[in-house]
Amino acid sequence: MTLDILYFAWLRERIGLPRETVTTEAATVADLVAELSAREDRYALAFSDLSAVRVALDQDLADFDAPLAGVREVAFFPPMTGG
Repeated sequence: MTLDILYFAWLRERIGLPRETVTTEAATVADLVAELSAREDRYALAFSDLSAVRVALDQDLADFDAPLAGVREVAFFPPMTGG
């Protein structure tokens, strides 16, 4: 499947891209993260602490065990705070 991947904040800075299109056979978000991390050190660094990363699938918050079937867009970003 082909996915649009978006990176925000420090993830974008570490990876060096705001977005990219990838072709993957990953079944879950965790599988996708593993594939991306294996690509290059910059991805491995960005995803080295998943407790500091959130994910949205087609603009809906999701967990790393969420399936990717039918998904078109995956966004990675740091946790948001507000007040």
